[in-house]
Amino acid sequence: MKNILLAVTGGIAAYKAIDLTSKLTQAGYDVRVMLTEHAQQFVTPLSFQAISRNAVYTDTFMEQNPAEIQHITLGDWADAIIIAPATANIISKLSHGLADDMVSTTLLATTTPKLIAPAMNVHMYENPRIQANMATLKADGYHFIEPGEGFLACGYIAKGRMAEPLDIIAGLKQLHAPQEAALAKKVDSYFTGKHVLITAGPTVEEIDPVRFVSNRASGKTGYAIAAALVAQGAHVTLVSGPTYLTPPEGVTFVSVTSAKEMFEAVVSRYDAQDVVFKTAAVSDYTPVNKLEHKMKKQDGNVTVEFERTQDILKYLGEHKTHQMLVGFAAETQNVAHYAQQKLERKNADVIIANNVGDRSIGFNSDDNEVTLYFKNGDAQTLEKGPKSELAFKILAALESSWRV
Repeated sequence: MKNILLAVTGGIAAYKAIDLTSKLTQAGYDVRVMLTEHAQQFVTPLSFQAISRNAVYTDTFMEQNPAEIQHITLGDWADAIIIAPATANIISKLSHGLADDMVSTTLLATTTPKLIAPAMNVHMYENPRIQANMATLKADGYHFIEPGEGFLACGYIAKGRMAEPLDIIAGLKQLHAPQEAALAKKVDSYFTGKHVLITAGPTVEEIDPVRFVSNRASGKTGYAIAAALVAQGAHVTLVSGPTYLTPPEGVTFVSVTSAKEMFEAVVSRYDAQDVVFKTAAVSDYTPVNKLEHKMKKQDGNVTVEFERTQDILKYLGEHKTHQMLVGFAAETQNVAHYAQQKLERKNADVIIANNVGDRSIGFNSDDNEVTLYFKNGDAQTLEKGPKSELAFKILAALESSWRV
C-alpha cells in the first residue's frame, strides 16, 4: 500500500479534496491530510478524519507525539504528497522557500515526490509571476497536473478548475510507475510462480456479543509482504484477521475473525502451498464459554476461564511436506533467545523476529526492524525502514538463502 499525504490549501476547490480522499482510500491508499488555516474556511478537519480514519494535521506547533517532529515525520512517512487544491499562494511560497504553516514546512522539509493540482482564477493562473513560480517548482522536481477548463467560482468559463479526483489518482500512478517497475522488475525471483499463503493481522476471541480479547497487531507487515510477493509473480493467498487495511491487488483474500477460523482457513489450503508466511498475531487463548447475551455488570470481580487455541505454526511444522515455513516472533525481551527456541519447537525454516516493545517499530508502526533466524544457524538483521520496503528486503534475504 502506498502512503499518501494530502495537503489541502485555501480555495473553493477544497471541497473536491474530500472526494479525492475518499477515492484514494477506496483505491487502497493510506491517506493522511494536512489543512492550511485558509482551507479550514471551506472544509473541516472532521470530514477528512472520518473518511481517511487518520488524524488531520492543521498546526505546526500542535505536536501529537512528543517523540516526533510531526512535519518531519509526515514527510518521511509519505510515499507521495499531493497538493490539491494548490493555490497561487502555496505555489509562490514553495517556489521562494517560505515555510510559515503546517503545509509549507512539511513540503519544504521532505524529498518525497510531490504532485501539485493548481486551482485558481484563470488570470491568476496565467499571471507571469505564477507561471514563473510553477516553472521553478518543475525544475526543482515537483510534478503538476494541469487544471481543467470550465465554470470557475469567479464566474469565468476558463482554465483554472482543479483536476478531477480520478485524474489526480491517474497522475499519481504515473508518478509511481518507475518506482513500482523497479520494485517488480525481478520477475525471475525465487517466488515467481510459487503458491504462497500469508496470515496477517490479529484474531478476535469473543467473550460475549459486546466484549472480546484481541491484540495490537495491525496487519501492516503481512499485507506489505503480500504486495511484494504479487510484484514478484507469486500466486498469493492472504488470510487476514480484522484490520482497517485494504487487501493488495492480485491476492486471493480470505477474511477470518477467530483463531479457530484462521486455523481452518490455513490448514484447508496448506497442501497446495509452496511457502507459508505466518505473520498473524494469533490469540493464544480463547474463552471456554462464549456467552450468548451481554454479561451484565455485577458486584465484585469476575473470572473468565480461557483455554488454549490451536497452535497454527506448530501444526504446520509437524505436517509440512514440501513447504517452506516462515514464522514470526513478536517479543519484548530476549528476542534472539525466544526466536531461536521458536524456530526449533515449531519446525520452521525461518523465524523473523522483532522487538514490539519498541513503539517505533512495534504494532501499528509504519516502520519495522527485524532479524531473520534460519534453520542452518545463520541470522541476518534488516535495519529499520518502512514495512513496504522491508517486505522486499525480507524476500531478497529468503531468496538468497533458499535459491539453489
